[in-house]
Amino acid sequence: MPKKRGKTIEVCFIISIIFADQISKFFARSNLNFLPQQSIPIIKNFFHLTLVQNKGTAFGLFKNQSFFFVFISLLAVISLFYFLFFKKGDNYPRIALCLILGGAVGNLIDRLVFGFVIDFLDFRIWPVFNLADSFICIGAGLMLIQVASYKPQASG
Repeated sequence: MPKKRGKTIEVCFIISIIFADQISKFFARSNLNFLPQQSIPIIKNFFHLTLVQNKGTAFGLFKNQSFFFVFISLLAVISLFYFLFFKKGDNYPRIALCLILGGAVGNLIDRLVFGFVIDFLDFRIWPVFNLADSFICIGAGLMLIQVASYKPQASG
């Protein structure tokens, strides 16, 4: 596949990740906003929809550090964008980077617009999260798999 076409597909993939994240958060805000601190059970005692305003990092850690998180998020987004579109070589998992970049942008949009990240997926045994968090974790998992299965090629 030509490089330009591959980059176009990657941009479309990233945009679709951001769109899926933002539209899911829009529906969560629209339909759960009238239920502060309440949950809608989808599968009772297993999966609920619970609207949470996350002012911390993943899983609500380090609350009320908005400027710091916006700065770190911007730095991560710029770095990932650079690795995907400007760095020569394909020695890193591009799909994983697209997932992480799309998720990071989705949560960054929330921080810039609302001052917090909107979380709503509640599995009861795990802190409440959103689609962007899922994309980031899946991308990180794919990167770990690639690193763990890396075998250097023999020279000559």
